[in-house]
Amino acid sequence: MTLRAAIAFAVILVAGVAHPVTSAGAADCPAFLDHEFQRLHSSERVNLCASYAGKPMLIVNTASHCGFTPQFKGLEALHRKYGERGLVVVGFPSNDFDQEAASQAETAEVCYRNFGVTFTMVAPSPVKGPDANPVFKELARQSREPGWNFSKYLVRPDGTVAGAFGSRVAPDSPELGEAIEQLL
Repeated sequence: MTLRAAIAFAVILVAGVAHPVTSAGAADCPAFLDHEFQRLHSSERVNLCASYAGKPMLIVNTASHCGFTPQFKGLEALHRKYGERGLVVVGFPSNDFDQEAASQAETAEVCYRNFGVTFTMVAPSPVKGPDANPVFKELARQSREPGWNFSKYLVRPDGTVAGAFGSRVAPDSPELGEAIEQLL
């Protein structure tokens, strides 16, 4: 077991939950990911660095009542296909395009019950403009701001954006699949 893994294990044993990364892990994780987010419809919190440092990520802004909402099924398929190889899928619900559910309970219903989502989903937050959460502020700085729901950002373990894909690029598209394969 590496020192970093031992520290993470000790934190979980002592506190019962993961907390923000300490200085040992912070060097391995970009600052924009070192934030805690509430998990969707839960009192649990997730720190993307503490949970996923050193792993490639597919970060997606989502919405419950959008023509692209069925992409949850494809995102779940990517999570299942590439998760063992290290890819982490994270969904960020947002009402920036006026198509998010009115409550976290309804959003959770759409994600978990309707589409069988098991990848990490966080509570709704802004993903564009001056109020965007820190993850999407940095993604926009490195590439572009989401133009609509289900914009996808493939992020290298070092935090650099490997590719930005618009809503019309489906999760099962060859374009996205090839980019993921190259990253892994």
